This record gives sequence, structure tokens and C-alpha cells, in this order.
Amino acid sequence: MAIQIGDTIPEVTLKHIHDGVRVIDTPTLFTGKQVVLFAVPGAFTPTCSEHHLPGFVEHFDAFRKRGIDVICIAVNDPFVMQAWGESAGVPDGLQMVSDGNGDLVKAMGLEMDASAYGMGLRAKRFALYADDGVVKQLFVEAPGEFKVSSAEHVLAHLD
Repeated sequence: MAIQIGDTIPEVTLKHIHDGVRVIDTPTLFTGKQVVLFAVPGAFTPTCSEHHLPGFVEHFDAFRKRGIDVICIAVNDPFVMQAWGESAGVPDGLQMVSDGNGDLVKAMGLEMDASAYGMGLRAKRFALYADDGVVKQLFVEAPGEFKVSSAEHVLAHLD
């Protein structure tokens, strides 16, 4: 069953690059904070690179002005996430986090099988808004679509 509004973000460990590879757990990312987490099926893939991530880069300051942290995750390794962030001009503070084994997306029930495309297990395209680790808004895309998880849509639907 997929995570729902009112659920707590599952506790898992993820990785990111900050002076080397660092392990970070979801309580550290979410506890006591307002966070928009968006997930993409893959770094450097067309829709993710041309639309999804650039929208959050463009509107990053609007989220920060509301006191909201922004985290991008993908089922990619932390080195790929770092390289993708650098190539996309991700601003300081927009966290590029690796869910390399898909632990978080599986725990949330938001994984997808992209084996037909040679990509294996991946994240569905989604965005969520959490306050102190509790999901307040959830926007999951239908397969092949990019509408409800965009930065613009999320901003327009924040409480």
C-alpha cells in the first residue's frame, strides 16, 4: 500500500555527497522541518532533466521563502546524483539524495518496475510535502505523465 496523507515518512537511510559520501536518515531530513521531497525515475533522463529538476531549481527560492527545504531523490547512486545536480546548476540547499537501493520508495509503496527500459527498480515520479515528518500533501504522477509533481503545481497547492 502506498503512503497516504497523514502517514509518517518511513525511517530509512539514504546517501548524499558532502565532503565525501555521507549516510543520512529520514528522521534527520524531516524531523522538525517543512520539506518538499520530489522523486524522479532517473537522473539524466529526458523529462527529469528537462522539466522536473529544472522547475525545482527555478522555484527553489519560493520554497525557501516559505521555510521549506527541498530534496530530490532518485534510485541512483550518490555520485550520479551529485553529477546531475552539478550539471543542472542546482543551488546550495537543494539536496540531491540517493535512494540507491530504492529503500525509501519501496517503504512508501512508490516504486515502479522499469525493467522493460533496462532501468530495473525505480521511483515513481512524485512530490510530497511533509511537516515534521508527516505527509500533508502527496502528488503521484500517472505512468508517463508530468503534471502534478511539478514545482509549480506543488507551490500552488501548499497550505
